[in-house]
Amino acid sequence: MAAQDDEVPLNAIRAFVTVAREGSVTRAATTLGTTQSSVSRYLAVLRDYLGADLIERRGRRSDLTEFGRLFANAVSESLETVSFTAKRMRRRAGAGTNRIVVRTSLSTFAFSILIPNLQAFSSEAGGVIVDIISSLAHPTSSDDFDILITRDLSVIEPADSWEIYKEELVCVGPPNLVGGRELAIVRSTPILNVTSRPDILPTWLRAMNLSSSDIRVGARYDHNYLALPAVMTGKCLLVAPEIIVGDLVRGGALQIIPGTRTPSGMRYRAYAVDRSAHPEIAHSFCRWLARLCKKVAPAQAA
Repeated sequence: MAAQDDEVPLNAIRAFVTVAREGSVTRAATTLGTTQSSVSRYLAVLRDYLGADLIERRGRRSDLTEFGRLFANAVSESLETVSFTAKRMRRRAGAGTNRIVVRTSLSTFAFSILIPNLQAFSSEAGGVIVDIISSLAHPTSSDDFDILITRDLSVIEPADSWEIYKEELVCVGPPNLVGGRELAIVRSTPILNVTSRPDILPTWLRAMNLSSSDIRVGARYDHNYLALPAVMTGKCLLVAPEIIVGDLVRGGALQIIPGTRTPSGMRYRAYAVDRSAHPEIAHSFCRWLARLCKKVAPAQAA
């Protein structure tokens, strides 16, 4: 593992940057999929190559020396750029033109609308494989995706965008609970609380000329896709985007309380980033998704 005087020990630099990021040799070894002794040997190689100590051991922690901090700051970003570029090129070479990555912050939309219809797009696009990843974190230019579908996140890099849905809210419940009832039911029946969308209930209450004191707040769920089974089987209601409950309403599992539909002011958008390895497929996907939402939304308003 010793490095020649004129040969930069890139593997050792990668190991050091991982230790600097993880804060310990043990965690770095886990991240790299190797042993602690291998990481320690890489650190020794890099120390000998640079002629200075980079790490100070303090118990289980591995703190950077001043020289180590300077070196880590100088090489970390460049190393991440090399790694990210290599992964993109590997994906491009390995997948040809038949794979794209779609990232979304709308997990229930993906669950109820996007994923069930992906086979239609794949067939239309000649067998394209669509990978779906879900994240609420703000995307960065180093994240590996071709398309972002979001309601409230922004893209800080060049991208083409499509508006795919203007969000409408409705209050729903099981037919045996809602059937024949009017808006007054919301005063006596618990309404589930979806913590990932704290804006929904206050927005809907204002539109209905109600306040939080006029309703009974029910159980809490992280996401709408977790709350949907609860509202279908329990004695409770749910205020949710109409687009994600449409199939359940049409199938009879849920019923919309008359007079409870209102716009939320939110708009779903799809972004095809310029750096995509497959821009034509990414643009085609966004156009297809816009058509899908237009097809689905009017049926839900019936």
